[in-house]
Amino acid sequence: MHQNRSQRKTNPSQSEGPPAAALVAVALANIALAFGPLFVRLADVGPVAAGFWRLSLATPVLLGIAFATGGKPIASARGLWGVLAIAGVAFAGDLASWHIGIVRTTLANSTLFGNSATFIYPIYGFIAARMWPTKPQAAALLLAAIGGGLLLGRSAELSSRHLAGDLFCLLAGVLYAVYFIFMARAREAMAPVPALALSSIATIPPLLMLAFALGEQVMPHNWWPLIALAVVSQLIGQGLMIYALGHLSPLIVGIALLIQPVVAATLGWIIYDERLAAADLFGALLVAVALVLVRGGAKKPEALAPGAEERKSG
Repeated sequence: MHQNRSQRKTNPSQSEGPPAAALVAVALANIALAFGPLFVRLADVGPVAAGFWRLSLATPVLLGIAFATGGKPIASARGLWGVLAIAGVAFAGDLASWHIGIVRTTLANSTLFGNSATFIYPIYGFIAARMWPTKPQAAALLLAAIGGGLLLGRSAELSSRHLAGDLFCLLAGVLYAVYFIFMARAREAMAPVPALALSSIATIPPLLMLAFALGEQVMPHNWWPLIALAVVSQLIGQGLMIYALGHLSPLIVGIALLIQPVVAATLGWIIYDERLAAADLFGALLVAVALVLVRGGAKKPEALAPGAEERKSG
């Protein structure tokens, strides 16, 4: 069973290349998710409470869509409740850590550190598949690393004043990679909307309990930032991301996460007059080149150890 599952996961990207719809989805997902920090800062509730409302407002809509489309979400989740629960709790930790970090560090730092899954998730993908990256994939990962370092380099500020926020955002990136790992497993047997809806149920209680434990204001006076956070970040952004997880390799998903700092830099330029430097633009260009390389280099992975390919296809 494990061998067949591995074949299903690797064959589409190896023999036919990643589907264009999934590539568009992951790009749009990261554009939408990049607006999240802005809405969190505009909300008049605590940062963890903002994460609670993001899920609480979006989950009923996701459940309604899942049942209305006749996908039988409960039946399709049979045997996957543990996976969905772990994913949901990991996502709760991700949102809580990231939202706390957003208000304790710069927008640039929160975006960069919060997307450390850019490298964690692809590394997991190579280990799980027992494959070395091909030369184009390795080149793409290197370009992504350089681009990520340059991206927002002018405005990113490493200081003791922002250390706590940076560490919270870094923890968020690690938990986001854990979330991706378990949601990718769920997506092997489930459609994206039911998977996202059911995992979200496990996310809501931890966020509410943590918000109360931190003494945050939970009830908002101004609802529009929270509604925007739920619609843009959760329904659109996270929905498209979970769809893409079922069709793209961890490397492509990971590198695509660097779209978020590009969009964040643009938002900072438009809203806060944070002008882009040449390093920012060059970093964005390297990320774009990395995405092109990783799409073209996903067809012939090299076995990590002798006999690995035979074990997979046997």
